Parts: sequence; C-alpha cells; structure tokens
Amino acid sequence: MDTYCSPTFYIDSDHPDIVAFSNEHAGDSQDDLEIAIKLYYAVRDKIRYNPYSIEPLKEGMKASRILAKGEGYCVAKAVLLAACLRSRSIPARLGFADVKNHLTTGRLKEKMGTDLFVWHGYTDIFLKGKWVKATPAFNLSLCKAFGVLPLEFDGIEDSIFHPFDTRGNRHMEYVNDHGRFADLPWNEIITACQKAYPKYFDTADSVPGDFKAEALAENT
Repeated sequence: MDTYCSPTFYIDSDHPDIVAFSNEHAGDSQDDLEIAIKLYYAVRDKIRYNPYSIEPLKEGMKASRILAKGEGYCVAKAVLLAACLRSRSIPARLGFADVKNHLTTGRLKEKMGTDLFVWHGYTDIFLKGKWVKATPAFNLSLCKAFGVLPLEFDGIEDSIFHPFDTRGNRHMEYVNDHGRFADLPWNEIITACQKAYPKYFDTADSVPGDFKAEALAENT
C-alpha cells in the first residue's frame, strides 16, 4: 500500500497547504474511516465544482493548485481528495470511467458538443480492508440548483452518481471503465478530452461560464 500513500507530481500530499487543509478538517479524529468521511465532505463542499475549469497545463492539475483555486471539475476534485487522504496515510488512488451525463446546461452541452463525459474521475479509498469509491464532484449548493440528490459517503458503500435526479429524470450512466491509477494519467485524459470536445478548447470562445447560475436559470 506504500504506492497509494506516497506523494506524486499531481497528488502532492506532502504540500504544506494540503497537510494543513487535511488536518483542519480531520480535527481530532484518529480513526481512518472517520477521517476519510470528514475529508470527503470537506472536498465535496469546500471546493466548487466547475466544468469550465479544464485546462491543458499539467501544473493546473496538482492537488495543491486545485486547493488554492478553490474549484475544479470531477477529476481535479478526485485528485485533491486523494492527496488529502494520503497526507493522513490513508491509501487512495484514482478511478476513471466514461459517463453519459443527462444533467447538464444548454451552454455546457453546446460547448462540449456531446453528453458523453470521457474520463470522469472519482477517488478509490482503502478502508476496513477493501477499496471504496467516493465521488466528491458536486458540491451541495450545486446539487440543490440542479435538483440532484447530493452524494453521501459512509466509507463502507461505494458513493457514485445516482442514475436519476430527485424528479425521476435520468442523471448519469456509466458506459466505460478505464480502471484505477496510482497517479493521474493526465496525458491520456487531456488527449481524450481534446479529441472528444474540440470546441471546448477553442480559445475564440473565452467567455467564462457559471455552471450554478445556468442550472438555477434553466431549472427555474
């Protein structure tokens, strides 16, 4: 398990800011299960989900950089959670899958050109003798804006996206599993994203999006 507890270029769990954030939110807890739960909710709700934040520069995907920005998309938040866990000597790795996202906004769908999100990221955590999936992507306020049930995490059962939202509409479908990794395979991910979403990376459209505001407007 040493591999899954060690810092890497992206999962820089030894960075002072990562250590401080983890210690602050773990508090006085000494039990790995309790710590993992606290860190999951800290990353889920303290770091804003922003699907418009994908950038090709690899430095932008370092956990410490994501923490400093206070926002990120699913892969970025999974990286940050893994770093926080490793800083507390809890084994963590990254998992990826392609998902069909039926819950998006008009602007994001137009910018991406598809509802297939390639290389969606989550964190895989070793607790109580087994690996458990955790998905800290959507923060609580964003879930409310979309009418989506927030993903809870108890450290025992996998926490992955619900297939339906609170109104019974289809939300997420997992369509292809890419496996688990000890570090972020960024070259593979960004290459796949640039191929799948060429318009997303078109610098001619530089107007930033506000995913939560879009969700509130459309759902209202």
